[in-house]
Amino acid sequence: MSVNKPHLSPIAWADPTRLQLFDTWLAKCTKEFSLDISTLGLASADASFRRYFRLISQDSPPKSFIIMDAPPEKEDCNSFVSIATLLKNSGLLVPDILNWNKAHGFLLLSDLGTHTLLQEIGHEFDLTTPNLTPHLSPFLRAIDALVLLQKVRAPHILPNYDETLLQRELNLFPDWYLTQHKGISLTQEQQNILSSSFQVIIKSNLSAPNVFVHRDFMTRNLMIPSNLSEERLGVLDFQDAVIGPITYDIASLMRDAFCSWSEEFVLDVTVRFWERIRRTGIIDANGWSDDFGEFWRAVEWMGLQRHLKVAGIFARLTIRDNKPKYLADAPRFINYIRNTAQRYRELFPLIRLIDKLENTPTSQSYSFGRL
Repeated sequence: MSVNKPHLSPIAWADPTRLQLFDTWLAKCTKEFSLDISTLGLASADASFRRYFRLISQDSPPKSFIIMDAPPEKEDCNSFVSIATLLKNSGLLVPDILNWNKAHGFLLLSDLGTHTLLQEIGHEFDLTTPNLTPHLSPFLRAIDALVLLQKVRAPHILPNYDETLLQRELNLFPDWYLTQHKGISLTQEQQNILSSSFQVIIKSNLSAPNVFVHRDFMTRNLMIPSNLSEERLGVLDFQDAVIGPITYDIASLMRDAFCSWSEEFVLDVTVRFWERIRRTGIIDANGWSDDFGEFWRAVEWMGLQRHLKVAGIFARLTIRDNKPKYLADAPRFINYIRNTAQRYRELFPLIRLIDKLENTPTSQSYSFGRL
């Protein structure tokens, strides 16, 4: 299969010394893998300090490669390498580690392609899409990958998604979104409402069975392989994985950071995931195998944790890291938060507070949950 020459984007280097280190390392890789340096260009940059370049080889037919530029003082590649090896050995499609300059944070990786799951379903697939059926098949492939991912066993490799981490993530919302972005000084009463609401959310999420958690399992990080005979989706951006609630990644997939889908479709895909995961026996202890309603409630509460966290992260990316594009999607997460919180009695204080801080009218809806 031929590989098209990548569209080149200029690569800027703020540090000339790092550029020299990169050139020296790349020269060695060029000899080993017959790389065509003239095809080197910027592929993407993410919310971290990592950057990705793409280039092809001089072979016939040429092969495509990805370079990760991850300054070691800002990014630890050890987790990426160890988790990539673990996932590959567990049957998932992830980039191969072809060369790793550990001292300077340069990695040469195999290329899983340029076509994401988001591109496959199309940006136009949103809340207004009347016919959902054509978009189901790609999500079923995502469920296949997620079930396989959750079967991975790594208790001594990954950190636990424990109460301390959950609390630290939730604190991003008041610290960065409310205080830094919105300029709000919370009263003691408002701080107490957030604190008590966070404790309820944490308690719910800690009750879920623990599995391998990707932590950013969404359409932009799932790749459609260029090899049409490959049925698996490629999985990227897994370096922050933890051992934590089984509900996290399905919530991440269906409450996407950059596009929203109808409740009908979200429920449809989540039920299909539940049908698959219940067969593994992982959720039997919680009684979720027999009650999708209880499982759905847990997914919503885990999603609420993520929505609050991401709103804070997007504000931090804008204010601290000068990456303002992410904050444009913050309203999506506020909407997620409001839609979830207004459905459960235990979260009424939280929705009232957020509506007041956002200056939006409190919605009236039927609620679930227990007093």
